[in-house]
Amino acid sequence: MFKLAENQTRVKTELLAGITTFFTMVYIVVVNPVILSDAGVPFEQVFMATIIATVLGTLWMALFANYPIAIAPGMGLNAYFAYSVVGGGQNISYETAFAAVFVAGILFVILSLTPFREKLIDAIPDNLKHGITAGIGLFIAFIGLRLTKIITAHPTNLVGLGDLHAPSAVLTLIGLAVTLILMVLRVNGALFFGMIITGVIAYFTGQLSFKEGWVAIPSLPEGLIITNPITAFGDVVQHSLYAVVFSFILVTIFDTTGTMIGVANQAGLMKNGKMPRVRQALLSDSVGTAVGAMFGTSPTTAYIESSSGVAAGGRTGLTSLTVAVLFLLSAFFGPLVSAVSGLSAITAPALIIVGSLMMGSIAKIRWNDLDEAFPAFMTILAMPLTSSIATGIALGFISYPLLKIFKGKWREVHPLVYVFAVLFFIQLAFLPH
Repeated sequence: MFKLAENQTRVKTELLAGITTFFTMVYIVVVNPVILSDAGVPFEQVFMATIIATVLGTLWMALFANYPIAIAPGMGLNAYFAYSVVGGGQNISYETAFAAVFVAGILFVILSLTPFREKLIDAIPDNLKHGITAGIGLFIAFIGLRLTKIITAHPTNLVGLGDLHAPSAVLTLIGLAVTLILMVLRVNGALFFGMIITGVIAYFTGQLSFKEGWVAIPSLPEGLIITNPITAFGDVVQHSLYAVVFSFILVTIFDTTGTMIGVANQAGLMKNGKMPRVRQALLSDSVGTAVGAMFGTSPTTAYIESSSGVAAGGRTGLTSLTVAVLFLLSAFFGPLVSAVSGLSAITAPALIIVGSLMMGSIAKIRWNDLDEAFPAFMTILAMPLTSSIATGIALGFISYPLLKIFKGKWREVHPLVYVFAVLFFIQLAFLPH
């Protein structure tokens, strides 16, 4: 099934690669519930929904696409859901927001079955893609600093430095230092092991306790959040969540496709510059997003942490299958994850470091060309300052074609970008945001 001999790999190598990828990305089962619980979603619900979406998306990737790439709820997208969609003044419940995620997932499936998704990716200027990635990185790093009160509200400058002597701030800084050292030493799973070490320190300093034990039978207290697809589409129309759906689609398209191509290239699986079985691979995050929304989690995406498994020798879907099985087993450790997630200092270092890694895209922006650089700059700047990924994307897409027109380069802009610019202008000018 996995064509191990054809891909010059062995069962043992694939299993070890899967274990490596799992430990590198398992932090998401802690971090995702922490972020989405700020939107009012019950912790147990998000915990199980995260695992269900991860297992389903990764299994699809393993069995139908045969790639060593793991799928899970995306960082940045969960922050957008919690702080911009639900907590952004739109006065909608998390159930309604999940309806938008579900609709985005269904549209994903449709787009993934057609060549349109690939054409859409090609239409977006590279500098805007890099700006979106960097802006999301800055935004989630800011969230990590804010959750631990290292950065707090300031009466004059809006934000300021918090009390660095506070226990949560001290623990965060220690955890950040430990995790960074592990990453510099190239320890596989550095983010996960950094959280463990920070948790141990928190336990012995009295900041962390396990009153409900470590293991329990998995549960979904809310059951299915999305039960009627027609109602979900109706909620999107009723609350005019078109821009939200569009933002989910836009960010995930860039994130997933870029990650898949990068990991496949690293593994030497690209053929003549193209990715074989790309349609099956693209369907993995589409299906994961739609089903994940039904249970209660934000959109899924391909994880760049999969590159750690590839570095360990993973070349086939057996690596992904191993990741899916391990995530399934982690469902029985809900109380442990719940206790850890209650102390933001344990998870904040992961947010800050992932944010810094995403900021690496800023180096790829053509800063010498103002018509290319400024839209990317606006995208990066607006995301953390407006607490809205969608607003950052909107400002980038509006300013890009405008500058190109006045520079006489309007023919270089893909027609779809003009369409996006008009849609975003309407959203900012006339719709709630």
